[in-house]
Amino acid sequence: MKKKSAYYSDRLKMVRKSVSPPGASPGLIQPASDSLIPKLVLVSYNSETIMEMPCENLAEAFKKIKEQSQFKHWLEIKGLGEKQMLEELCEYYSIHRMEMEDVVNGYQRPKIEEHSNHLFLVSRLFYRAENEDLKNEQVSIFLFPNLLVSMQDSYIDQFESVRARLRSDKGFIRTANVDYLAYGLMDTAIDNYFPLLEAVSESLDVLEDKLFDQPTRSLLQQIQKFKRELIAIRRAVFAERDKINDLLRTDTELFSGQTKVYLKDTYDHAIQVLDIVDSYKEITASLMDIYLSNVSNRMNQIMKVLAIISTVFIPLTFVVGVYGMNFDYLPELHWRYGYPIVMIGMGVLVVLQFLFFWRKGWLDKS
Repeated sequence: MKKKSAYYSDRLKMVRKSVSPPGASPGLIQPASDSLIPKLVLVSYNSETIMEMPCENLAEAFKKIKEQSQFKHWLEIKGLGEKQMLEELCEYYSIHRMEMEDVVNGYQRPKIEEHSNHLFLVSRLFYRAENEDLKNEQVSIFLFPNLLVSMQDSYIDQFESVRARLRSDKGFIRTANVDYLAYGLMDTAIDNYFPLLEAVSESLDVLEDKLFDQPTRSLLQQIQKFKRELIAIRRAVFAERDKINDLLRTDTELFSGQTKVYLKDTYDHAIQVLDIVDSYKEITASLMDIYLSNVSNRMNQIMKVLAIISTVFIPLTFVVGVYGMNFDYLPELHWRYGYPIVMIGMGVLVVLQFLFFWRKGWLDKS
């Protein structure tokens, strides 16, 4: 079996992660076999204090939320490997099973769904893994009047900056309602694209320099890899922009007008990310053209050298062929100085040809 190259093994997966069999009834909550064991952290806060409490299970989290009714709460769930916990969450907060199916089934486009007692929001998180592969992860948010539940399938912490703002009481995050916290999470998801794209820009600059020096197949594979990553990012940010626009137009009490003012800034950031991604896509296309152009020029150089060599040896082959007939009536056949004179003549002929090529400019490297 032919071994796949590193490029093919590292391709970014953009397909939906299916955990339900085809034709299964809607609303089937079936975590993937490789889903992680859930880790729960409850953050309860108000304008004066904040408490971060790890919870062993949902029952403990529900109890603490009920006891601290005067606080606003952020229940963060990392890992979706327990079906019973997911069903318990649906039953306790009247979450539709179709929503929870969207949580556990791998790929969902960023979107907003409005329900009677909550909002269901989906965002995409992009980050580099330790092996430099680009990871595309889903974060699901359930927004209630005094509670925000965030769910993701990995233990990667992309919201430490939001947690730090809660601890330090910077801005309005502790005095505002939980809709401002939801805005903070979505804004962080968008802002994380900027350092990621900055790193892509630096990598593309390095690739451009290498392409001019010596284009190789590995560079072509790297260009194609960045192109696929940019397509995946644009696909997510385009849907994120539409989601934020829908949220701005949605008339719901769960998202106040004051928070929507800040959300407009996130909308602007999404547009900026789209502009950057589009420009980088054009750069990758130009890099592909540079690669093909350099390869073509390199092939032309090789063909030119071979053509010159062939042209030089055509008259020499003719001379050698004439004197290779060995007829007795050849004048120089029995002449003592015939061989060195012929060799000198062929050398002069070669020099004259190179002088002619040089004057015509055919020996230039360009």
